[in-house]
Amino acid sequence: MEPVYRTVIGIARTVFALEGLKFTVKGDQHIPATGGAVIAINHTGYMDFTYAGLPARRVKRYVRFMAKKEVFDNKISGPIMRALKHIPVDRAAGSDSYKAAVDFLRRGELVGVYPEATISRSFEIKEFKSGAARMAIEANVPIVPVVIWGAQRVWTKGFPKRLGRTNTPISIAVGEPIQPFEPASELTEKLHTTMTAMLADLQQGYDHPAGEYWVPARLGGSAPTLDEANKMDAADAEAKAQARRSRETGS
Repeated sequence: MEPVYRTVIGIARTVFALEGLKFTVKGDQHIPATGGAVIAINHTGYMDFTYAGLPARRVKRYVRFMAKKEVFDNKISGPIMRALKHIPVDRAAGSDSYKAAVDFLRRGELVGVYPEATISRSFEIKEFKSGAARMAIEANVPIVPVVIWGAQRVWTKGFPKRLGRTNTPISIAVGEPIQPFEPASELTEKLHTTMTAMLADLQQGYDHPAGEYWVPARLGGSAPTLDEANKMDAADAEAKAQARRSRETGS
């Protein structure tokens, strides 16, 4: 029994209902009923993690998400995140969060990971980091690919949040577990290929109005292409690095 997690889920479901969110979930039978697994999720918006745990409820399980340390430092969200046993990620000391995630997996937990590391501004699948694959290999657990589509319409990077009653449709697909039989680089590539195909399939039955900011350029939207988005991310990273250097030198 996890009364805090159950309460939070109940509150979240109430909020989803008030927002009029319309969920379509397929493949949730692929969530393991027992044992550890890496839940690998694509990242298009800030609310992804609140939707990504829904398929696990089919077998009454909870997902421990890896989230940036700043969320845990917040005086409001921090205590909640710790009570839900999520895993803080300090990018300056990533080995600690990696070890914690592997320990959770070995204890039979589901650990939610974003292989892209950051939100995809293009809403296409970005290049993956190898952490999800390495965790699965070290803990000897499968990776379960999960793709979400429509979450970027609620709240994404660079655009105002839309948390009122929007009646937004959100589609979720869960793929077959991928066993960690290959080296990390090959497993990462397999995961990337699988999730890219899953996303394309999920988009098939979704209405994509031309010119909308949340629609990929490939589908006629005004979102940047993957290459353009990567350049934007690189520019942001350089600006943050420059700001950090300025603070360190006092200039």
